[in-house]
Amino acid sequence: MGDIGRISVYDALGGGAVADTLLWRKCYGGVVTLIGSTVVWLLFERAGYNFLALFANTLLLLVVILFFWAKSASLLNRPLPPIPNLDISEESVLQAADEMRVWFNSALSTLHEIAVDGNLRTLILVAFGLWLISFIGSLFNFLTLIYVGILLSFSVPILYETFQAQVDEKLVVVHKNMSGVLKKADLILQKIPVSQKKEKKSE
Repeated sequence: MGDIGRISVYDALGGGAVADTLLWRKCYGGVVTLIGSTVVWLLFERAGYNFLALFANTLLLLVVILFFWAKSASLLNRPLPPIPNLDISEESVLQAADEMRVWFNSALSTLHEIAVDGNLRTLILVAFGLWLISFIGSLFNFLTLIYVGILLSFSVPILYETFQAQVDEKLVVVHKNMSGVLKKADLILQKIPVSQKKEKKSE
């Protein structure tokens, strides 16, 4: 079959600068991100720095530098600090709100499938996902978890793109096995007597 029907990793990541960075097509962005995240992780996790104190001190230093830069620029006829006029556009706010609405509606739809429709497949998937998050969270603290996520973001996509054919074959096998298990679970659920809630409605 070749590459027919195979999903492009670059397109799946949205293309553009993000995909170029995660797939190491622009090494500069990946190197800067990895070095920066490693430095931050070492500062807070190993050196014991407090995030709020470090953020406040860094911001204070930046403000003081900009203040004296502006004062000296007016006295020495030098250019002012190159600070752009930052403004959050209404379009970006609406786009962010629309993205949040999609996620929120998806969560409500999943909750409806579990609580109202009694969808065992969805319940198993959600329960497994929450258990996995809880298990991973018990192994690492939040900062380390973010750092591990960054490392995985810069390694998994490029590895998957390199070995996509082999990985897809394994995923097909796993999907078939999971589908068989979920079908058996659905059959077991159908054998369970009608709930008392439905019986009351029939009366």
